[in-house]
Amino acid sequence: MGNRFALIIEDNVPLGAVYTEALSMANYDSEHIVDGRAALERLRDTVPDLVILDMNLPHVSGHYILKQIRSDERLAQTPVIIVTANTPMAEALSSQLTELDTLLIKPISAQELRDRAKDMYKD
Repeated sequence: MGNRFALIIEDNVPLGAVYTEALSMANYDSEHIVDGRAALERLRDTVPDLVILDMNLPHVSGHYILKQIRSDERLAQTPVIIVTANTPMAEALSSQLTELDTLLIKPISAQELRDRAKDMYKD
């Protein structure tokens, strides 16, 4: 079996590179997108095995993207790891999450993301 595919939606380029490396260690191929609008366009064309989603993005918020993922029949069962540095936003969002969603408060380590990504699929 080949690697799983993760879509990283994070506007901080160095942080996206850390996420890419962490996911590689968890046997994921990944694509990094830095803009909310571009992320929505990409999600129309693909069904990733995992989405890493920042909440504060240019053009379209992560909150809106999460709603779109959960309302799209193709993506509704896609696990999402939500990452944010905004603790009040995280607290407000926590009541809206499904069992497929994981909420992490930045800063997060590469090891933590790797381990969470591995835990998404027990092969």
